[in-house]
Amino acid sequence: MTHTLVIRGFDHDTHSQLGDLSRQKGVSINSMVKDAVDQWLQKQKEIPKRHHMILYDDDKAMIRLLKSINKFTHGNDKWFKCFIPSSSNKKFEKILKDLNWYDIDSDGAQHKSEQKDLMKYFSTVLHSIIKKSKNKELCCIDFLLNDIAKHDIKETIEIERAYDQNKLEGLVFCPYKIKDLTNSSIFDIIALFDSHQQIFIVNGDELYKLYVTKESIHKLFLG
Repeated sequence: MTHTLVIRGFDHDTHSQLGDLSRQKGVSINSMVKDAVDQWLQKQKEIPKRHHMILYDDDKAMIRLLKSINKFTHGNDKWFKCFIPSSSNKKFEKILKDLNWYDIDSDGAQHKSEQKDLMKYFSTVLHSIIKKSKNKELCCIDFLLNDIAKHDIKETIEIERAYDQNKLEGLVFCPYKIKDLTNSSIFDIIALFDSHQQIFIVNGDELYKLYVTKESIHKLFLG
């Protein structure tokens, strides 16, 4: 049984463009709108795979963000909330443990940011996450990558790229302290940006989204 759906809010230009496309393709506007709605509904059923970078320069601001993330996901059983701890900064580890987030390193992986085969270690971590999550959506925060970036940002980029090409279902956040990246080249920082889907900056109680696009020289002369 079909139902009538009234859609309001289309301006004249949009409606005119739909009309032109309808005539060109021989498809009714009704069919075009129905197809768009069907695609949107299908997309909502899919579990997202997101991999984001977070830049911060103040531990207290980052802790507030962690508490906000926890509050946003609290009480929802669909999430498997976990973290990969830093080997140097225990503040974040304590906060998340107090909030009942699962410490992936508690499985005895004995993480060390200077160990020889980091890619193998992260492969072990991912298998542990898959096993422990029991098909729940992932909400994971990886603090260890910042430690690795202090010593070898190229190794960090390689790990980030590998994960970005084979993401798990859910959300993975990779926080980096800005001062730990300042000795890196612009080339490497851009590569690190490119290995994430989105980049966010924590500024006190505020969160900003950073857009990085490759531009041509003429953009310098445009308003």
